[in-house]
Formats: sequence, structure tokens, C-alpha cells
Amino acid sequence: MFAKLSVIFADIKIQHTIFALPFAIMSAFIAAKGLPQTEKIIWIVVCMVGARSAAMAFNRVLDARFDAKNPRTQDRALPAGRVDIRSYWLFLIVSSAIFIFAANMLNSLAFYLSPVALLIVFFYSFTKRFTAYSHFWLGLAIAISPVGAWVAIREEISFSSLILGAAVIFWLVGFDILYSCMDVEFDRSSGLKSIPQKFGIENALRIAFASHGMMVLFLLGLLLFVGQLGVLYSIGVAVVAILLCYEHSLVRPDDLSRINIAFFNINGIISVGLMLFVIIDCVWI
Repeated sequence: MFAKLSVIFADIKIQHTIFALPFAIMSAFIAAKGLPQTEKIIWIVVCMVGARSAAMAFNRVLDARFDAKNPRTQDRALPAGRVDIRSYWLFLIVSSAIFIFAANMLNSLAFYLSPVALLIVFFYSFTKRFTAYSHFWLGLAIAISPVGAWVAIREEISFSSLILGAAVIFWLVGFDILYSCMDVEFDRSSGLKSIPQKFGIENALRIAFASHGMMVLFLLGLLLFVGQLGVLYSIGVAVVAILLCYEHSLVRPDDLSRINIAFFNINGIISVGLMLFVIIDCVWI
């Protein structure tokens, strides 16, 4: 049992929760206007891990037949036969239950919205089958994290949380387009859709850059609605803009060899770094 669980955690890359989790944490600090209750933070983290684990498990189950044909994904647990599909379904159900339970521990609104959140994150896995703009649906799924954290603290959906959510959408769209460039030929041969598949890699890189520009604009727009954010947050946004430019400098239409560096390392630094700037601005300044 524990061996299978270890394989599944590795397969869904549980460590990549770090991409969205910092945006949930920074949203919680902004909503609390300082340090949130420790109990709230714990349940927010449990929600994030549960929801992402369920979403990734659903994606692995639904896409198993495509993963088996794609050279980049053939080594994933299901196509490689390291885990059976029943174990994955059990993991999915338990992760969903943990998410709903944790949401209930936060407040009533979080609990009532938890099934909606699961539907959104599950539906993403279908989108590449019928639209090239699936990246935006994935962005919406990840944007649940800051909006949900705001609900966890204040039991409401505010305009500020939606602005932060919009920033997350465009951030995700940008780097998911970059990542999708590696699968453009497979997508074309398999009937799957993406922006690189539809517009070509060169145009896709331009769209990704524009999406990241929109992220920076939404992050700056948050200053207009959140009074406790000031100079340090502004510096953090400037650092994010510089890192995004560096990310795009690593990828060229004729050289995609450094996409993994751009995708994993830089975006992890962006989310964690901005979170630290927000926490310092909210708590110590």
C-alpha cells in the first residue's frame, strides 16, 4: 500500500503543489490584514494538497492512453504499469474527501463551494480534446487557490481575491504554453489541441510573453485595492517581472531544451518569492 502511494505521489509530482500554494498563503495574509490563525493556514494547506492531488490523479487516469503513446510521458505510473488504475481511483476519491473535509473545517461557504472547485479542476483534463485554449481553463483551476484562501479567512469572495486570481490565471497560461511547446508534434498527431499546436511555436511564445505581461499588470492593480501592500510588494512585483523576462529568454522557437528549467525552477522562485514579499509587507511593515 505505502509503496503504491509513494509511486503515485512521485507520479503526480506532489512537490509541484509549491506553484499554487504560495498564492493561497499570500491571499490568506492579505485577507487577514496580517497574520492569519494558524489553524486556518493548516486547513488551507490541506485543502490545496487534497484538491491538487485529486485533480492530478484524475488527469493521469483520463490521459493514460495518450501518456502511453507520448515518448515524454510513457514512463508515468499507469502506462508503465507501476500502479493499477483501481489504486489511482482510490487515491482520487480519498484526496477529494480530504479536500471537502478540510473545506468544511474552514467555514460553511468553503464547504459549499468545494464540489464546484473539484468540478472545475477535473474538467480541465477534458479541455485539450476540444479547445486550443485549455491553458486558460487550467489557469482558472489554479486561480481557485487565492480565491479559496480568501473565502477561508473572510467567508466571502472579494474583488481583491479575483484580481489576484486573474494574475494567477495569466501566470499559469504563460508557462503552460511554454511547457506545451514540447508536445506540439504529438498533439497534432493525436488530435489534441493547444495554443502551440494551433498557432505554431513562435506565435505561442509571443502569446505566453503577453500572458505574463498581463500577470504583472494584475499584480500591480492589486495595489489599488489592498491598502496594506506597499513598497516591498512593489519590489516583489518588479522581481517577478524580471524573472519572467529571464524565463522567456531561455526559450526560443528553435531551442526548447531549457523549458524544464523555465517551467520548474523559475516559476517556483516566482511564487515563493512573491509570497515572502507579501507576508513581510502584511506582517512586519
